[in-house]
Amino acid sequence: MKLNDRQERILALLSAQGELGVDTLADEFTVSAQTIRKDLNQLCEMGRARRVHGGVSLPANALNLSFNRRQQLHADSKQRMAEALAARIPDGATLMLGIGTTVAYLARCLSGHKRLRVLTNNLNVAGILGEQPDTHVLVMGGTLRHHDHDVVGETVTRSLDQYQVDIGIIGAGGLDPDAGVLDFDPLEADVSRAILRNARRRVLLADASKWNRRPMARVTGFDSIDQLVCDRLPDNAIYSALHDQGVDIIHTEPNL
Repeated sequence: MKLNDRQERILALLSAQGELGVDTLADEFTVSAQTIRKDLNQLCEMGRARRVHGGVSLPANALNLSFNRRQQLHADSKQRMAEALAARIPDGATLMLGIGTTVAYLARCLSGHKRLRVLTNNLNVAGILGEQPDTHVLVMGGTLRHHDHDVVGETVTRSLDQYQVDIGIIGAGGLDPDAGVLDFDPLEADVSRAILRNARRRVLLADASKWNRRPMARVTGFDSIDQLVCDRLPDNAIYSALHDQGVDIIHTEPNL
């Protein structure tokens, strides 16, 4: 099926923003909501988009977007989340920083911290923190993933298991109220689990768009997370469920 000009532009917006609402698109293109829904239905049938409440999101493909494309999604929210978490990390802390773009935002926000000791498999994090002479960075060796700017594999997880740190911080490919933290690649999930089991405080850094994504690799349940730093949560039911599992929730865009 050939896309019309409006559908091509919708896909460009979706690639940049990750999620779009029907009403927003109707206003953007000055057409009716019914017209937009027809466009979106066709995109979903083609696998180019995924239905969510009130609109569409990027499809939950088996392959994640590239690091550079993901870094552009929800940039303002990621920056605020990173600032909120950085403010709660003391000087002199030992950290494990995992895979993901939001973790890279955090690394930039740690520029004013002193005497940090950081273990990471995230090459963007290593590059950012490597510019800070007062921060000691240990990069885990493993198999390079060019698409994601990180290294993974058994060598990484074995290396992480040799340490115990104050705070372990992971991102996520997706979040599910029942399954918990998800990712796109079992190797990603292995690294995240290694970080969580070797940290005294276990932190998940994930924006609200992750609740609309359903990658296949399960990382862990929310009962293995001590703190969730997010922009907002989809609804009160999820807030209550996380709270009941002992998760300390920090949200930068309070909606509850």
